[in-house]
Amino acid sequence: MQYFAPPLARLIEQFERMPAIGRKSAQRLAFYTLSMTDSEAKAFANAILDAKQSIHYCKVCQNLTDNDICTVCADAKRDVSVICVVEDPKDVIAVEKTSEFKGLYHVLHGAISPMDNISPEQLKIKELLQRTADDGVKEIIMATNSNIEGDATAMYLSKLIKPFGIKVTRLAYGIPVGGELEFADEVTLSRAIEGRREI
Repeated sequence: MQYFAPPLARLIEQFERMPAIGRKSAQRLAFYTLSMTDSEAKAFANAILDAKQSIHYCKVCQNLTDNDICTVCADAKRDVSVICVVEDPKDVIAVEKTSEFKGLYHVLHGAISPMDNISPEQLKIKELLQRTADDGVKEIIMATNSNIEGDATAMYLSKLIKPFGIKVTRLAYGIPVGGELEFADEVTLSRAIEGRREI
């Protein structure tokens, strides 16, 4: 039996496809969307379309931006000798919230995972290696997630980068094993950055 009109059912299905949104949450979001005024609904839809059309990868670090270069890479006060490698753009925000890290970032957009058919070629590794050829880079911090995929990615990158004569460090294990960076609190992340070690 069809409980919802087809347009509403399709809207629920779209919300349900989002990460961490279950059936009930999708229904609540869909009903909330229907309660919007026409102008609010148009503004919401336009915000999605505008973000999809104007957001792309930073030419330097591969983070998300609406300019050629993101605000972090464009900041002349940042330490260009240190690059923090993360899996996801959300991880940049998590590290920035600590106010501890003053270097630059590199976003891989994933981690090596044979089980999920994610190979090194699918990540932004080539772009990272191009940056390591710069004489100014002295340290690469591996801030991939503390799980099997994140550890494997960090070790793989370490083997590629060390021949450049660059120090490669890994975040200290203030982050729980199996945990993801975006969910770590600021204090834990601060201690992990301070206690990073060479790998």
